[in-house]
Amino acid sequence: MALFSIIKTILGSAVRKPATLDFPAKPKPVFDRTRGHIENDIGACIFCGMCQRKCPTGAIEVKRADALWSLERLRCIQCGGCAEICPTKCLSMDSGQSEPARAASSKTVLTGTPPQPRKAPDQRAV
Repeated sequence: MALFSIIKTILGSAVRKPATLDFPAKPKPVFDRTRGHIENDIGACIFCGMCQRKCPTGAIEVKRADALWSLERLRCIQCGGCAEICPTKCLSMDSGQSEPARAASSKTVLTGTPPQPRKAPDQRAV
């Protein structure tokens, strides 16, 4: 009896379509509440570091002096906390999927010039 159930399972699997998708070739459907991944509009970023402090896993690193913003994709849990707290709203949650990585990688974004500190107004006693 067990032999017949095994043969039935084997023949059924041979004629059905596979249950998995060929991900890079055929992207998975995106639903309304899909979190996706973080995108940064680096031109609007002021490198304040609030996203780094809000990140529960420490996936974001911001170096203001070097104008460096870095995200370790495998540590990010796509909670969206960084996008909510960003004062310039340069961070957003993209509902699409990022390219699959073969190894642990980070996304580093550099700008041309680091932000310059503001000069204090000249205070003279009159």
